[in-house]
This record gives sequence, C-alpha cells and structure tokens, in this order.
Amino acid sequence: MLSENIKAVRKSKGLSQQELAVKVNVVRQTISKWEQGLSVPDSDLLIALSEALETPVSTLLGEAVMASEADAVKALSEKLEIINLQLARRKTMRKAILHWLFITVCAGIVIVSAVLIAVTSPYLGWDFSDPELAVAGTVYHAFEWLFVRLAPMLLIAAMVGACLTRKKA
Repeated sequence: MLSENIKAVRKSKGLSQQELAVKVNVVRQTISKWEQGLSVPDSDLLIALSEALETPVSTLLGEAVMASEADAVKALSEKLEIINLQLARRKTMRKAILHWLFITVCAGIVIVSAVLIAVTSPYLGWDFSDPELAVAGTVYHAFEWLFVRLAPMLLIAAMVGACLTRKKA
C-alpha cells in the first residue's frame, strides 16, 4: 500500500523519481525500491517524503490515494469544455437572432415607407373642423413627419447591423 501511494502521489505531483530523490536527499534507486515495495523508508525519511510530496504521512501509510489527480483535472477540463461549447452555441444563437432582428427592422421600414408613399398623405384633404378628425390627422401627420426623418437613419443602422452580424462562411 505504501509503495503504491508513494508512486501515485509522486506522479500526481508531476515529479520523476530522480526529482523526488533530490528533494528527499536519497538516490533514485531508493525511490524505485520504495515504489516497488522492495524496501520501506524509515520514520525520518517518511516525514521528509511527506514534506517533499506535500502529502500527510497518513495518506502515504494507508489512506487510499486516488489513481491520479490528473484524472480529476481531466474530468474538470472535460466539464469546462462542455461549458465552453454551450456558451459558444448561445453566442451563435444570439448573433443569429440579432441578425434576423436587423433584417426584420429593414423590411418593416421598407413596408411602412411603401404604404406611406401609396397612401400619399390622405389627411391633407380632411375637414379639420371635426375635433376627432383633427386629432387623427395631427397624429397621422406627426407619425409621417417623424418617420420620414428617422427611417433613413434607422434603415442604415439596421443594414449595417445585419451586415456585421451575418454568418461568415
């Protein structure tokens, strides 16, 4: 058990037998013998070994050590990869929605412009002595006046937005 734990902790820390031997102040062959179970470290070396591996002595002596912390890191990296893929899909979906929103705004502006051109300001011939008709004509005129001034800027902005959010091949 001790031999397996020493080897597992050493590998999880990314140390070679030589590097661990230098830290514990023994030769590499001693580390190899400990890991093969051919010998065991004395108490002083066991303490030095636990300090070098930054692991409690109890873990080295008997508590089961996970095969490798690399497995935990691998599992964590796989989870992070899944999260990154989900975020990338969301970003792509948001970009597509924004693209189609810009296209819809462009189409809406063109349709409203066509309707206003076809209707040709009918309120000009209305009798404004009727209060309800006067309010309706004023609202219609205000809408037309604002639309004629704002629509070109909105159309250009929506077209630029649609171009910037288009899917690149």
